[in-house]
Amino acid sequence: MYKKWVRIWLLVGVVLVFGQVVIGGITRLTDSGLSITEWNVIKGTLPPLTGQQWDIAFEKYKTHAKAQFEAIHSTMTLSEFKWIYFWEYFHRLWARGMGFIFLFPFLFFLAKKELSNTLIRRLGIVILMAATAAVFGWIMVKSGLNTPERAWVSAYKLMIHLGIGFSLFGYLLWTTLHEHDFGKSVLHNSMLRKLVVGFTVLLFIQILFGGLMSGMKAGLSYPTFPDMNGAFIPSEILDGSNWTKENFLLYSRNSFAPALVQVLHRFTAYLLIISFVYMLVKFYKIERNKTVTTALNLLIGLFILQIFLGIITIINCKGSIPVMLGALHQAIGLLLFGSSLFLLFLCRRNKALENVG
Repeated sequence: MYKKWVRIWLLVGVVLVFGQVVIGGITRLTDSGLSITEWNVIKGTLPPLTGQQWDIAFEKYKTHAKAQFEAIHSTMTLSEFKWIYFWEYFHRLWARGMGFIFLFPFLFFLAKKELSNTLIRRLGIVILMAATAAVFGWIMVKSGLNTPERAWVSAYKLMIHLGIGFSLFGYLLWTTLHEHDFGKSVLHNSMLRKLVVGFTVLLFIQILFGGLMSGMKAGLSYPTFPDMNGAFIPSEILDGSNWTKENFLLYSRNSFAPALVQVLHRFTAYLLIISFVYMLVKFYKIERNKTVTTALNLLIGLFILQIFLGIITIINCKGSIPVMLGALHQAIGLLLFGSSLFLLFLCRRNKALENVG
């Protein structure tokens, strides 16, 4: 009786997780992540409401995120602080809203026995991943508080937090797809499935490099394309003396780590293009049904758009990272990841494994 509503509820969950990841990207790009210096799951639901409460919140930011405040926000006014506070607060409020929207229908459908045991297990994993994302989000924020060595959160912890967010989105999408009947729309081809798996894994690695790019603000160092300030590979990467633990840990004090991350991000993009073209050639050599063709065309469109956004984002990183372009680049990256998973879902190993998951 409620099967249709279960599917709608799961789709809403996918959209909400998508929104959370995109809002998190905007929070990072606007340097808003350290504006709230405490993790109050219940008490922090309401923002400061009085002038005195705002003054207290502003002073906490100046004290606990001193390195960031002095480095980039030393002339910040209270009204400007409210703007960065809004994005971090909105990010946390969205997460709380997701929890309630997910929990109550889950309990209702569970009571009505509309959830299969398999779906319950999968949703249990979703809940665990969401909780992990929330906890690690705070661990990430703490990495930028009272840390004189950096003015932002740890780029490495940001990468992990982003990876968890993308994994949560992907797993919930995968779970949702299993609740829809695609019938004869699936394609039984082991070779194509392996190609899509390889592309998806490489894409996820690229996403992690993108997290490091954002965390290290690596785009600011080399805002040119296709070269990197006149060179194909920056000279500091070719200098063996720069490959030290200190340069990797204190990346904000040297140009080596940001340069290396940008090289890795660019070269992984080139590998993705090669693997994508090879995969397309193989797909177009076989007979495809309408659903697989639609999924493939969606993937092609998003892939081309993502390449375009990546290039224009990097060449506009002159002095500061363009928030709109950066946010769009992350949002399209998430949709590209989802469309790759959709195509993977439609490609099965053989007819005996139609319900593989």
